[in-house]
Amino acid sequence: MATVMHGRRKGQNKDMKVSLDTEVLHGGMILPDGTDLRQVTVLTKHDWDRIEQELNRKQIQDEMVRKLREEREEQKRKSKELIKNWANTIAGQRQRKLEARRIREEKEEEERKQIDIEEAKYQAQKRKEAIEKAKTQQYYQTDRVKAFHSALTLTEVLKEREAQLELKRLKEQAMGDQDREYLKIDRELYEMSIKADQEKAQLRMEEARRAQQFQIDQINEHLKNAGKQKHDDLTEGEELKKLAIQFQIERERLENIRRDERLALLKENMRQIQDVEKMKVLQQQQDEEEDEECRVFATAKRKMMKLRAEKEQEIHNEKQAQLEKIREKLSAQMKLKVKDEETRIRNAAEEAEKKRLEEERAKEEKLLMEIKLQAEHRNKQLKEKEEKLKRDKREELELLEMRRAADQLFHQNEAEKAIRRKQEADSLKAYHVDQYNERVNKEEQARRAQLALDKANVELIEKEEIQFQEYARKVIDHCKEGGRNVYPLEKAARWGSGGGSGPNFPGKAGVRPSYMVSDKSGVQMPHFQNDTTEESKLQVYGKTPSKNRLGFVW
Repeated sequence: MATVMHGRRKGQNKDMKVSLDTEVLHGGMILPDGTDLRQVTVLTKHDWDRIEQELNRKQIQDEMVRKLREEREEQKRKSKELIKNWANTIAGQRQRKLEARRIREEKEEEERKQIDIEEAKYQAQKRKEAIEKAKTQQYYQTDRVKAFHSALTLTEVLKEREAQLELKRLKEQAMGDQDREYLKIDRELYEMSIKADQEKAQLRMEEARRAQQFQIDQINEHLKNAGKQKHDDLTEGEELKKLAIQFQIERERLENIRRDERLALLKENMRQIQDVEKMKVLQQQQDEEEDEECRVFATAKRKMMKLRAEKEQEIHNEKQAQLEKIREKLSAQMKLKVKDEETRIRNAAEEAEKKRLEEERAKEEKLLMEIKLQAEHRNKQLKEKEEKLKRDKREELELLEMRRAADQLFHQNEAEKAIRRKQEADSLKAYHVDQYNERVNKEEQARRAQLALDKANVELIEKEEIQFQEYARKVIDHCKEGGRNVYPLEKAARWGSGGGSGPNFPGKAGVRPSYMVSDKSGVQMPHFQNDTTEESKLQVYGKTPSKNRLGFVW
């Protein structure tokens, strides 16, 4: 009996419904497939659930195990969350100790950091003091500060000299007329020293004159040597010109010789080519003559064979006639002999005739064989000659093809070389353009760097000048308070860096240049103006609206 079961799944309505999506035939209980609806069993919900549990028992058990595991894990997590903050447990005590240790280490680390910061500040202060000391020492070693300190030393020396002069004056006042004799002696000694100095000066002047005369002679000698050297150079130049002309003549002569050699070589090549052509013509004529000789020889041979055959026939006929005569004579003579003797003679004659015929046939066969061999040899020679001509022609064609391929390959290589040269030229051009741009950029960067460096140098010079003036003003004020002569200090501390005597350059941070005279002394030109200078400029230039100096020194 067929059974159809329809049930609901989990989450659907509790009532079980059996639906038949079929059409009953003729109002009966029979389905189209032959199933009888009256024999269909309808299950209750309890039976359906029991069957479904039996079928899905493994899945249900796995789901229950999973839920139990999750509930256990959740309880464990809640327990850990609950006891993690308890203080009366071993884990809690250990956690508190670790926390206290961490706090203590953080505090010690902060203290060490603070100590390191203080140590760094102390070291930075020490470095700053060392740098300041080094800068001060380095500043004291500059030329301008050293010159200022030299002026300070001169000021102290002047102060000491004034004190010594004052002491001397006081001594002179105390001693009175006691020093007049000493003064006279000193004056005499002074006059004697002056005379000695004059004599030494006269000697020096004489030495200078001699040195001057020696230098003049040396200059004249140098001029003479220079003229001689110039004359030698001109002579050598003429010789070189002559050698160059000779070289040009020799080169032209060599070119003519090479040109003549090339023409001779060309003529020789043309002659060889003509000789080769003539040889070919002669070879062809010789071949034709050989063919003609072969034909003539064959014709003559045939004629000779014909004549020989005729001659042999005549000889044969003569012999036959003689034999007939002999036979007749013998027959006449031998008639009287016995019959067997005639038979023997006849047999002997027949054998002799047969032998002669065989010899003639052998000779003819030999002659025919020779003619055949000659014909075969001639045909073989002709075939070999034709094959040689074909082979030579084929080799010439192959050589021509190879030359054509070589020419094509050469032209292709030349085209590729031209392309490569063009590519190389383009790459070289691009490289030159890049190099030019790079050089222009480098020059621009160098110019900007130089301008920035000049600007920084100007600012540094101005800053150093301000520092120097502050330092010099303090020293000068201190020396004025001490009653010292501060003229050397003021002269050394005048505005403008540099040790020259020229005017200040406003655009160069007040640098004071040096102007040297053009003679051999090499001293600096002075920098001062007086009334005569102003009058001379007024007479030369007149009254001009500008009063700025142009950097010239008179």
